[in-house]
Amino acid sequence: MSYEPEPPYRREGQQPPYGQQQGRQQGPPPYAPQGRPQPPRPPQQGYDQPTQAQPRYEQPDYGQQRHEQPRYDQPHYDQPPYGHSQPPYGEEPRRKSKAKRWIIAGVTVLALGGIAAGVMAYFEIPPFTDKGESVSFGQTPGGDKAGAAKPAANSKMLMPTGPKTDFKNSQTLSDGTHVGVATVTGKKSGFTGKVWVWAPKEYNDPQFAKSGFPVMIALPGGPGFPNNYWMDPGMGLQTSISKWYGEGKSKPFIVVMPVLNPAPDDKGIYWDGSDIPGQPKMGTWLTEDVPDLVRENFRTIKSRDGWAFMGSSTGGFAGLKAVLKHPDKFKAVIASGPDIVPDSPLWKGYDKEKAENNPEVLAKQLIDKKGLDVYLAFQVGDNENNKHTLPDVQKFVSTYTKGPVHTTLRVIPGGQHNAKTYVPNMGEGPIQFISKVMEGPVE
Repeated sequence: MSYEPEPPYRREGQQPPYGQQQGRQQGPPPYAPQGRPQPPRPPQQGYDQPTQAQPRYEQPDYGQQRHEQPRYDQPHYDQPPYGHSQPPYGEEPRRKSKAKRWIIAGVTVLALGGIAAGVMAYFEIPPFTDKGESVSFGQTPGGDKAGAAKPAANSKMLMPTGPKTDFKNSQTLSDGTHVGVATVTGKKSGFTGKVWVWAPKEYNDPQFAKSGFPVMIALPGGPGFPNNYWMDPGMGLQTSISKWYGEGKSKPFIVVMPVLNPAPDDKGIYWDGSDIPGQPKMGTWLTEDVPDLVRENFRTIKSRDGWAFMGSSTGGFAGLKAVLKHPDKFKAVIASGPDIVPDSPLWKGYDKEKAENNPEVLAKQLIDKKGLDVYLAFQVGDNENNKHTLPDVQKFVSTYTKGPVHTTLRVIPGGQHNAKTYVPNMGEGPIQFISKVMEGPVE
């Protein structure tokens, strides 16, 4: 069975209620200042973007200036005396009025110009946007051959190996960092899909020029196709990581956001982010091809101590399963409102392969063989629309928290099955839990 929201969007091809979708206000978007012209909200592709603050193309309120009357500072006169077309006290008030009109006209022109620039940026009209431009992330792939400093032989960091991927700017955040995107064909899975990446501002800081950074692979819920909704800065994932790092709670993760599945969920067909026989190899894509792409383009950490997953719902399941299945490659996961067992109908007839992708089976095997330590940070709202989610996670934690399997569970009071619940609460425990056991930046 599935534990999506419950997935009308997973099972019926609809989109998930990320953020505050239910009861969303109709009419003008909430970012539009009332009574002022605003650009229409562009259509979204593949998922319903959450309500979020958009750039406001404000202009000063000139209403008081336009309606203000000249003042004639003589006793008993609020207005010019009858019969006078000009004030009776010389030309000075007239010159002030004329100057005022010029000021109003000038400021109005500037304001209108600002509105026009904002509109052009909103609709991505050059030169008012850098969207679509190549993003290098400060990289010189190829190590010392491309002029970069060669790390020491015992270095914990790995220089980007190349070949360099041409990432295009998808979003520019307020701190100047970028979310880049590229379409990639996995050499091991054969699957072609989009991958979004973001590096924190510290990545380009000269202080860390010789440092490898930890990587978090962030997976969405629902179909996770054709977009990964974590690439949207409105979700707050990237800015939150920067904030948490500044507060000493988090590592400065490079965030990698691949598509989760090969196509939309349609008529009950979904892939569990797994290698299901006869289907695209999405498990290989997530655990082999995507990490390879990151190593080709970024300064990373050689060991598993620099690699983690995070995900919600279906993405939480896929990340949980990836860490338990490949503890030699990944050390930790933050799983928010996850499924606990594989439940795609495409597993029918493949019981052996299904068990090999079952977190319960994988956790037991890891415990029995006293394998590598893994760190599983769960968070679940107590108001999830699938009432099985919390008890299923609680059962998993109580059953398998032993030996090499380390867990923590944050129950979110009033929490629902959406990003608005999960992102802020990551900073209240889960991000600290995994950051304490991970490395980076390291030389």
